[in-house]
Amino acid sequence: MTEAVRAVLEEVARDAPEVLDELVTAEWAQRYGRPVRLCSQPGHPAARQEQVGNDARELLQRLDARFPGGAPAQAKVLRTILVQHVLVDAKGRFRPRTMRDGRPPSRIQIESPYETEARWTRRGDTRWTGYLAHVTETCDDKRINVITDVATAVSSADSQALPGIHARLRRLRLLPDRHLVDGGYTSVAGLDAAARLHRVTLIGPLPPSTTPQHHPAAPPRSTTPQHRANDGFGRENFIIGFDQREVTCPNGQVSANWQDLPVAEPTKVAVRFDARQCGRCPERAKCTPGPFRSLYFPTHRLHELQTKNRADQQDADWRRLYGRHSGAEGTIEEVADGHRGHRCRYRGLAKTHVQHVPTALAINVERLSLQEPDDGSYRPRPQDSRQSPPQ
Repeated sequence: MTEAVRAVLEEVARDAPEVLDELVTAEWAQRYGRPVRLCSQPGHPAARQEQVGNDARELLQRLDARFPGGAPAQAKVLRTILVQHVLVDAKGRFRPRTMRDGRPPSRIQIESPYETEARWTRRGDTRWTGYLAHVTETCDDKRINVITDVATAVSSADSQALPGIHARLRRLRLLPDRHLVDGGYTSVAGLDAAARLHRVTLIGPLPPSTTPQHHPAAPPRSTTPQHRANDGFGRENFIIGFDQREVTCPNGQVSANWQDLPVAEPTKVAVRFDARQCGRCPERAKCTPGPFRSLYFPTHRLHELQTKNRADQQDADWRRLYGRHSGAEGTIEEVADGHRGHRCRYRGLAKTHVQHVPTALAINVERLSLQEPDDGSYRPRPQDSRQSPPQ
């Protein structure tokens, strides 16, 4: 938020410096006269937050009085950042907004006043503020592999990029028969959509089985503590009868409390065992810490697809085929280090994408320039593609 106040001061000092008369003092110049670089644990963070909030409020009040028809652009950004990041308590003091207060998710939260479309992103142990670049390339052992698609996106699940990638490849007649992706792109709904809409076999590991269970007094959790410690019952221990619309627990109790969730949900079926059934179960401690157990799982068709995918992952031929995906890491290094793909020359999602596309073209030109002249007849496009992880 300090950088947001500084950005407003820079804009106003350039366009309407008289607004800052009698406002910007020596203390203001010390706080905002240079870019702020705080350490990981700055001193007196609450006092600093309150001071910056008071400065921002006073600055915005002056701008509202000076520009009744509309504040400068950076002032609008500052107002949005204030709403997203801080709250005013009953005594008029600023304090950081928490998730309990309704803090917006990272996909819509502004992180920089100079680049309002960039978002905070995390992949594994890597964190950054910027964009995601999804790179798709061919992976034929006998031909030069070329990049066929580049997608630039803000912070989101990697699997959300696949429908757009497949749609563009289909429009260019470059759609592969098999598409190798890493675990971030796979979901049972994504596997089904790729096969049904584009006739593309999505090859990648599905995430491990999770079994949300909860009761009204506790928030949902991915698995029970006992299941995570290999000392409890997961979803795979329950017998699902899709035709009978009932589920049998490991202790023999049958639940007919079957509910189809909205179509938009990846997992579309919810089943709950009554508290009367779980209350008298001698193994309840291995199943749920609450008064009852709930299960969430895909519909019949998606459940079969999920089971088949997890079985295929144990097959040596599947692993050998998926091993081709390892070359995608080399492409990412080529984009990031060889062509400085981690640094953008422009601001905004659209212009950043403009940089990514010529970068991919340059990589293709470099690769094709190393190809030996081929006097043979035309060869069709390769049938396998692999998906590089985002950057």
